[in-house]
Amino acid sequence: MIELVIPPAAQRDADSLELMRAWVAEKGLHCSLKIGVYEDQGIPEALAWGTILADAARHIANALTSSNGKDTNETLREIRRHFEAELDSPTSEMRGGFVE
Repeated sequence: MIELVIPPAAQRDADSLELMRAWVAEKGLHCSLKIGVYEDQGIPEALAWGTILADAARHIANALTSSNGKDTNETLREIRRHFEAELDSPTSEMRGGFVE
């Protein structure tokens, strides 16, 4: 298994919390998610995860821009287009379940 580097800020902050991991394995996407953190603080989980996914999309767009030189805003628009298309018409079936 090839793991990514933990960001320095997460290593420095004793209160940091890992919220998600994602792998491509056995020809599919597999995720590990920490659900319930925000609900416990009175913040709706859907709202929190929408923000997390939007922030992740911006990080991805910035990373793609630095690697391919494309405009960050255009890259983000492209990510959004594909994200919405995938939500509307999935290219693969969801399998598996939620394990606590």
